Amino acid sequence: MKKIIIVIVLIVSNHLIAQDYLRIHDKAILVDTHNDILEQCIGKHLSFDQNLKGKTQTDIARLKQGGVDLQLFSVWCDGHQINPYAFANAEMDTLDAVINRNPDKIVKVANSKALYKAVKQHKIAAMFGVEGGHMMEDDLKKLDTLYQRGARYMTLTWNNSTSWATSAFDETGKKYLTHKGLNDFGKQVVKRMNELGMLVDISHVGEQTFWDVIATTTKPVIASHSSVYNLCRVPRNLKDEQIKAVAKNGGVIQVNFYSGFIDSTFDKRSLAFEIKHKAEKDSLQKINPERYYYEEFLFKKYPDEVKALRPPLSLLIQHIDYIVKLVGVDYVGLGSDFDGISSSPQDLDDVTTYPLITKALLEKGYSKKDVTKILGGNFLRVLKANEVK
Repeated sequence: MKKIIIVIVLIVSNHLIAQDYLRIHDKAILVDTHNDILEQCIGKHLSFDQNLKGKTQTDIARLKQGGVDLQLFSVWCDGHQINPYAFANAEMDTLDAVINRNPDKIVKVANSKALYKAVKQHKIAAMFGVEGGHMMEDDLKKLDTLYQRGARYMTLTWNNSTSWATSAFDETGKKYLTHKGLNDFGKQVVKRMNELGMLVDISHVGEQTFWDVIATTTKPVIASHSSVYNLCRVPRNLKDEQIKAVAKNGGVIQVNFYSGFIDSTFDKRSLAFEIKHKAEKDSLQKINPERYYYEEFLFKKYPDEVKALRPPLSLLIQHIDYIVKLVGVDYVGLGSDFDGISSSPQDLDDVTTYPLITKALLEKGYSKKDVTKILGGNFLRVLKANEVK
């Protein structure tokens, strides 16, 4: 009889979760801190106020369908771009044009007060996140202009280092560096971002840069799209001591959805896939040596093979759960990297699928209050803490 009662309780509990997760998801303010649709629009001559299903992971209609309330749109170019500041402004122009055409659907917001107003009006709130300090071109005035245009965080480095900060890619992959971490100008950049109310993003930065930031900043930081190193040992993820430091700083870690950052076995399986298609990979690398370029092409060409490479959604939840158990539920959120990644967990195909994360967290035993924090409440706390009064 006792076993029967337990089974009944479990069935009823799962039924209630199935009924409630969409309601909880809808009421929460959902924040995603990293989406690369702007670069996709420029590179492929698209506009994300059109139906882009089958072409991208993002468009306005699908953002609404997924329940996204605040989207931080990544402003990105790689380290080979000749005029990175001009390119950053072109990407910003792309979003501004979409907003001008769709004022009833999406609005650019400058602060948390404007964000809450947009949510009440059932509009998508938009901010920029500049992914790579090279786009300010070593000029604090250009940093100011990027902030004035709506950038509310800047990732200090992308994979390439700047003259003032070293990246995780370079700190782990290069034998000789002229310096590691922040130099004096790098510390000026962090201080200026604090003065502006622009969040300092430590995703992509090297460990020495990370610790220099923690020693320099007077405001809480973010990792806009990073996961847990102890679960998946890649340089882009954060080690336990870094996670603890972010929590002590009052910041937040927005977990990245990329398969290679959440599944420790993904790279091995992906390598086997690349070997199988080596001839095509080599041809693509002659056009563009960056991994994201050939991955995107090959992954789209061989979808059935690629689907088998993708980890289960439970591994993404494991990264969230790891951070919660290590430092508490107040220091984790979502930074999908949609449209900047070639592989995501099973079922998380595009921006419509965020409710599945809510469902999985509830099934894991998280309370409604804690789920609301993870979906966006934690980031909003950090955003407010950075705002200049």
